[in-house]
Amino acid sequence: MQKPDLNRIWETFIKIPLNCNPIDMIRFQVFPLISRFKDTGIRWYCFLIHDRGSGVPTSKDDPHLYFHVRFELDEDTNPEEFLLDYCVMTRKTEPIENIAGINKSLLRDEQIEEAWKIIGEQSEWVINMLNIYKPEVDIPPNQIAQFLHYYFNMTQLGIKCPNCEHFVHL
Repeated sequence: MQKPDLNRIWETFIKIPLNCNPIDMIRFQVFPLISRFKDTGIRWYCFLIHDRGSGVPTSKDDPHLYFHVRFELDEDTNPEEFLLDYCVMTRKTEPIENIAGINKSLLRDEQIEEAWKIIGEQSEWVINMLNIYKPEVDIPPNQIAQFLHYYFNMTQLGIKCPNCEHFVHL
């Protein structure tokens, strides 16, 4: 994964149906899109889950979450050539110079592109982790939690429990 050119970033969205398993959607909808990216020569992408309040350009009454997929395109590439039919609201973005919670002044050379690169690598890691499982298997959440445990173990960090103020090590 390379650092993205922030002047060439596009975004598209994949609606997550209510009561749908996002893990299965990563495996069976996001991954095929990412595979097409790679076939097309796209060198940077990332995905997160967002809603109307965190960047999805949808109606105010839309209760859905979406996979918010960002990717870098060469100037002469049309995203309609490789996007799948479930990709919606595709648009070119303005350069995204900040990432919530990341202090750019602490980064080497103060380049936010380095942080975007890491988020892309995280996206790639999630896809790789999910793809080691058999396609017909429902992946138990504790399997994913165990892989994430190893991330926390490496850094001796934890996560704040949503129900209290304690930090939890997985």
